[in-house]
Amino acid sequence: MSKIDDYLKQYKADHQHPMNKATHMVGIPMIIISLPLMFFAPPIGIGLFVLGWIFQFIGHAFEGKAPSFFRDPTFLLVGATWYGKRLVAFLTGKPLDEPQAQA
Repeated sequence: MSKIDDYLKQYKADHQHPMNKATHMVGIPMIIISLPLMFFAPPIGIGLFVLGWIFQFIGHAFEGKAPSFFRDPTFLLVGATWYGKRLVAFLTGKPLDEPQAQA
């Protein structure tokens, strides 16, 4: 199993609550979109960035766990990978192929 699969497995274990998953499906793309916007439309970029993180922390309040990146900053990229895999599965209609979480 690859290192990214290990990270995704841990990420999945840390994100079990449906509300946490839902807030991440909204918050992660907001954060990703905000990064280039900060150079071209700073007020919009900053607003999306802050709002995206608010969604993330609301989700973790439901989950009852601290964000994974508090343990390891690599999880900031793992979250984007998690979102990307879900988006590709949705757009292609193929089942989501992800490692099983370990509790």
